[in-house]
Amino acid sequence: MSYTLDGKVSIVTGGAGGIGSAVCRILASHGARLMVADIDLGRAETLATELRDTGAEAEAIHVDLGDESSVKAMFSTTLARYGRLDAINNNAALLTPEMAQRDLDIEHMATEDWDDTFRINTRGTMIACREALKIMTPQGAGAIVNTASNLALQGNVIQAAYSASKAAIIQMTRSIATSHGKRGIRCNAVLPGLTGTPSALAHLPQELRETVEEETLTPFLGAPADIAHLVAFLISDEARYITGQAMAADGGTSTHIPGYARLQRFFQG
Repeated sequence: MSYTLDGKVSIVTGGAGGIGSAVCRILASHGARLMVADIDLGRAETLATELRDTGAEAEAIHVDLGDESSVKAMFSTTLARYGRLDAINNNAALLTPEMAQRDLDIEHMATEDWDDTFRINTRGTMIACREALKIMTPQGAGAIVNTASNLALQGNVIQAAYSASKAAIIQMTRSIATSHGKRGIRCNAVLPGLTGTPSALAHLPQELRETVEEETLTPFLGAPADIAHLVAFLISDEARYITGQAMAADGGTSTHIPGYARLQRFFQG
């Protein structure tokens, strides 16, 4: 399918990260004008420069989803630069290696880690959605794509806070789609599985990676671009009839009983 995003002003939070940077590159390749928003301004500026070198319109901006004033400033800066907002991919999340080591099961969960996860992932995304809606509603059009996770669909022995925060984002997505659909605004969620970002590949133990790869129905682990293409399509006008959906892009890992690969080998010899 061929489609264009020519002239669409899009914000990508976490835009300098593994998936976020892929989203920025794909959106730019389809003609979108970008605000690369990230807590790491240096990396965001490097990516924005790279995109401009390809002929795209792109600006970098610092944003801290834990700071409401920072999130609001992201939108005011976008309006000052481009005069409108057509789309936002709320991709940023608290998923550092340090937090991953602390985000275990509920019995061992520190209250402050739970609160920090929800403050960034859920509250920060809510504020970003709210501020985007304030701009998009008068325009009568807009697309919001929230990055959740396939962990929001399944129980896990670890990452209890992260999983719960992403499940809340799915329900928030449905609420926005319901409340603002008649006003021309679509809101969807993408649910990546474990994706082969540089950070994931660097910090994931080999045994765990092999387990995930075994449970993935495709013969490969997904790359950031696999998520980015779905985000870009959902932003495009070709997806005009799609809203309120939570779409997993996880190679099928959320569709089957864990251990299927071992069962398959057993029954097939």
